[in-house]
Amino acid sequence: MKLLTGISLALLLGVCGAHCEEPAYAEIRGVVRDARGGEPLARVAVSLEGTPFRANTDGKGQFDIKALKPGDYTLSISTVGYKLSLTNVNLPAGQLQELEVTLTPDNLRQTTTVEVNAGPFGAPRIDSPSEISLSGNDAKNLASVLADDPLRAVQALPGITSDDDFNSRFSLRAADYSRIGLYLDDVLLHQPFHMIEGESGTGSLTIVNGDMLDNIDVQSGVYPAAYGDSTAAAVDIQSREGSQVKPSFRVTASASNSGALGEGPLGKGHEGDWILSVRKSYLQYIVDRVSSDSAFAIGFFDYQGRVTYNLAHQNRVSLSFIDGYSGLNRTQDISKLGLNDLMTSNYHYTLANLGWNFTPNGQFLATSHVAYTREAITDQDYININFDQGQYGEWTWNTNATWIWHARDTFDFGWSMRRIRDDGFTRNFQFFPFSPNAAALTEVDYRGTALRLGGYGEQVWKAAHGRVALTAGLRWDKFGVDTVQTTSPQVTLALIPRASTRINIGWGEYAQEPDPNWAFSSLAGRGLLPERANSFVASIEQQIDQRTRLRLEFYDRQDRDLLFRSFLEPRLFVISSLPGGFGLFFGAPYAPIDNALRGYARGMEIFLQRHSANRLTGWISYSLGYSRLHDEEAFTSFPSDQDQRHTVNVYLGYRLRPTVNISVRSIYGSGMPIPGFYSQQGSVYYLSVDRNALREKAYERTDIRVNKAWAFDRWKLTLYAEAVNILNRTNPHYESFRGYNFPSETLSLGFVNMLPILPSAGVVLEF
Repeated sequence: MKLLTGISLALLLGVCGAHCEEPAYAEIRGVVRDARGGEPLARVAVSLEGTPFRANTDGKGQFDIKALKPGDYTLSISTVGYKLSLTNVNLPAGQLQELEVTLTPDNLRQTTTVEVNAGPFGAPRIDSPSEISLSGNDAKNLASVLADDPLRAVQALPGITSDDDFNSRFSLRAADYSRIGLYLDDVLLHQPFHMIEGESGTGSLTIVNGDMLDNIDVQSGVYPAAYGDSTAAAVDIQSREGSQVKPSFRVTASASNSGALGEGPLGKGHEGDWILSVRKSYLQYIVDRVSSDSAFAIGFFDYQGRVTYNLAHQNRVSLSFIDGYSGLNRTQDISKLGLNDLMTSNYHYTLANLGWNFTPNGQFLATSHVAYTREAITDQDYININFDQGQYGEWTWNTNATWIWHARDTFDFGWSMRRIRDDGFTRNFQFFPFSPNAAALTEVDYRGTALRLGGYGEQVWKAAHGRVALTAGLRWDKFGVDTVQTTSPQVTLALIPRASTRINIGWGEYAQEPDPNWAFSSLAGRGLLPERANSFVASIEQQIDQRTRLRLEFYDRQDRDLLFRSFLEPRLFVISSLPGGFGLFFGAPYAPIDNALRGYARGMEIFLQRHSANRLTGWISYSLGYSRLHDEEAFTSFPSDQDQRHTVNVYLGYRLRPTVNISVRSIYGSGMPIPGFYSQQGSVYYLSVDRNALREKAYERTDIRVNKAWAFDRWKLTLYAEAVNILNRTNPHYESFRGYNFPSETLSLGFVNMLPILPSAGVVLEF
């Protein structure tokens, strides 16, 4: 019996030896990188669809899945803030498959290759000592769920000042937004906002969709000669191209807005690409319900698109467009409105841009654009008087070129031509001091056309193996309104004593033509001169480690020929012979505008920045500034309207898990002046002999945002939850002068509270 059992067992083992061999398992191993710079991504979820096999990447971005049966699989790789990656892989028996996968941030073009740059902070521009860049997840997190506005992301950058929750516009180094040039794809824009003209309290929203942007560069202080017609800074926005991998779509929905975006390749060989988006805002309804005293009430609808195609012989063409409508309707608040408050408004913005890139070889690149801009506006008050009405139109043709004529030396040059047409009128009621209810309607008309020409050249020399770099540029402009010609030189020096230390020194002169609605108006005529500024900056930057840097910068800007209406505002003036020693001047409704102001802005900025796709990213910055102006017409001196002493900007982002990211944004400002000749005793306001002597209270706002993602087989769902102003600061903001009571000699000033603590949420479906 035992012999029989042994023989049976031996036969059974023989059969299993021939037919029951352990299968030869396969293995898949790889590394996941950020497409923007190539940084390895930790805490990324890796899975094989349809199987229980899962893994998370380690601190080096690596993953390893073993004991896989041979066959075909779909590898799914996802993490919060990045596009879902699906890769088909074939695993032969007994073999190891090694992969390198790139993940693209949600709001950038999907690609399968890594974009190589000089480091986590990008390649520093030698000709722009103060440049700061914003892109990827940082730009998306800072744009806020509530507004989803790219310029609101810029407001959190070091050195930027903003104290208005309802406004996309901001100031920089005591210069208001009108002195900052905003470029989109190399075209200088006029007023690219959903806004209400002439009513600052209604705020503004950038008309550019943040999901279609590739990068935002802020050039402050001394900036390249290519940027003309601005005296304080330039903001350069580059829109992104569509996906060259496959068609993809996303749908966005939240309490404040909804939208859809699609993109994909063109042609059999993917010679081109396309991208198209549409948005509609419901922010008006939220603000109306949470801030009853707010004048902000903008609703908008817009669509934006771009098509790019590669032609033969190193030619690439693109066509982009933006078209949007915004409006205001405050009929439900008619009982709260004053004579100078708008009730209804309509604004229509259109931009079309045809671009051409020509690259005959590796030493020469030329980019040309032909663009058309149109703006149309109509405003009315509660008694149906048109306050603002007009149309702005502009044709632009420009070319920018780079010639690398030596291994270390480059020459940039270009020219531009802008034909501008602007016509319309603006009206408002002027109050009389002898009766609180007496007012007269004043009107200012503007109409005209102008041709603005400009050209520049800029040379870069490098020595000592790139440790010393000198840039010299010269810009020439001719303004068609006053036929004034200006030349504006710029010089920068960059020193790199060691790999982790960089010293920058720069000086530049800049010119800016008056806005057409002033240059063409009856208040000015064609005798206005361009505004001018001389800027000096000096900075030292120390890289603490590969992804952390500390920068200290000092700046001094001397302004002259700034436009101002010296005798528009009511005030007191000293007359010793009168009882009390003061006389009353209530302002001239038709006070002319002139190049009346000159002054300075100086200060320092320090910020610590860490840029990483893993764990902690963000910055902490502090700015100290002083700015003062002198009115050469009225012989008065005062702090500038944007003279804020102390500014603190903080942004911190952290990816907790593969599916969860948290970010915090905090802004503090010590308070800007209330523009005008005002004083305060207790809660009562009076006229004063000193301008801008009264300041707003300190502005403080902290927001927190959490992003949570869920990845499925072929699609991805992301939830964005945000709490605005979590400390519930009131932040009262000056809105307007509302009248003067002569018997009591008191003023009525209008203030509006900024957003209270306000939760918001949104979802994005990608497939």
